[in-house]
Amino acid sequence: METERLLLRKLKMQDATKIEEYAGDYQVAKTTLSIPHPYPKGGGISFIQAVERSQKYGKLVLFALEEKSSGQFVGVINLNFIKPHRRAELAYWIGTPFWGKGYGTEAAKKVVEYGFNELNLNKIHAMAFLNNPGSWRIMEKIGMQREGLLRQHIVRFNEVHDVLYYGILRQDLQEEFE
Repeated sequence: METERLLLRKLKMQDATKIEEYAGDYQVAKTTLSIPHPYPKGGGISFIQAVERSQKYGKLVLFALEEKSSGQFVGVINLNFIKPHRRAELAYWIGTPFWGKGYGTEAAKKVVEYGFNELNLNKIHAMAFLNNPGSWRIMEKIGMQREGLLRQHIVRFNEVHDVLYYGILRQDLQEEFE
């Protein structure tokens, strides 16, 4: 898939080095639930292999984000399926050299449209730490509605975090284009 400035493609083994570099940055890791810090050597390859297995079993769809103008790997975006309920959780991270360029918003909008139009989802939801406005502002920009605040819900790197939950329904997207 493509957006104006990004190619959303399958991960390649060549991405492993950049995955380790970008995900290994504490500024990226601290905004996620599961990226370890320090990031282990060889973890990029293990991550790609785990993604391939999960995709094979229909648990998720994940796209590498590539800047079209330079061919550089930027980050990842994915949908984790909850199939019985026709919903998925949207998750993403962007390497710090690409922060503030709107790539997260551009990719998230495209993946939400894909989730509804190609995967027949009814709802897509996402979460972000309250102290990570860069992430939850992406959710707002693509039309997700704030559904709640869970206070002191997550402990990450020995810090307690409030979590914001957002969601968008298929009908919300349809109403936007009517």
